[in-house]
Amino acid sequence: MSTTNLPAAPKPLTAEVFDSHCHLDIMVGNRQASSGDPVAQAAQAARASVEGILGEARAVGVTRLVTIGYDLPSSRWNAETAGLHADIYAGVAIHPNEAHASTPEVLAEIEELARLPHVRAVGETGLDYYRDWASKDDQHASFRAHIEIAKRTGKALVIHDREAHDDVLRVLAEQGAPEIVVFHSFSGDAEMAKKCVEAGYFMSFSGPVTYKNAAYLREAARITPKELILVETDAPYLPPMPHRGKPNAPYLLPLTLRCLAEVKQIEPADLAVAIGTNGETVFGAW
Repeated sequence: MSTTNLPAAPKPLTAEVFDSHCHLDIMVGNRQASSGDPVAQAAQAARASVEGILGEARAVGVTRLVTIGYDLPSSRWNAETAGLHADIYAGVAIHPNEAHASTPEVLAEIEELARLPHVRAVGETGLDYYRDWASKDDQHASFRAHIEIAKRTGKALVIHDREAHDDVLRVLAEQGAPEIVVFHSFSGDAEMAKKCVEAGYFMSFSGPVTYKNAAYLREAARITPKELILVETDAPYLPPMPHRGKPNAPYLLPLTLRCLAEVKQIEPADLAVAIGTNGETVFGAW
């Protein structure tokens, strides 16, 4: 049972929605979190299976998932898993914290994986100035290379942006952004959101938008047109309230969706429908 040590399921949604960003490989224990994160370890200890995660998500109205790679083995696993499940798409990339591994040979395989029909995104890539696991030079070079892969393959670019807002926007402008750009687990304020709206970038909101100390995220969500909003878990990370500090999973997505709907003063079902439409724009039809 995959939720043995996880929070209880929320009230089901009345309209279907999808999780735009999670890490199935970490949740099922196929790949250990490189940071040794205790939340990821707790999720792995619950002995989840892909089928179990999908079943529990469907029970609350979360019917599809996008599972995201962060290094080459993770990208391979996620691409293979997406190929086995009609309700799963994948993203492939080298995470900025692993940017030192973005050799020409590795990037060539990432591009090969990105061309698979069930791989719908290049990501997560970007810049992370919170951790110094990879140099800024390596991060910038890897990010620019991933931007070009997304453009050559016609896939969405999924961005990890941590304490690097200005540089991420600058690199996108200098390199020339792909047609579809998604800021995963959007962490900027209203001013950052305005810049993304002007550029036509999608913003995917995750559990932190529900946190008491994250009024800036709620304001960013408030000013973002619903046509540019996605919702995600980043599972097993970033669980929504009241489960902060516990392992996250796609079945908890309704808590974040309902918070976003309240912020935007619309019905959760209406927001779910809008997010579904956005999902098809970003990742294509399911």
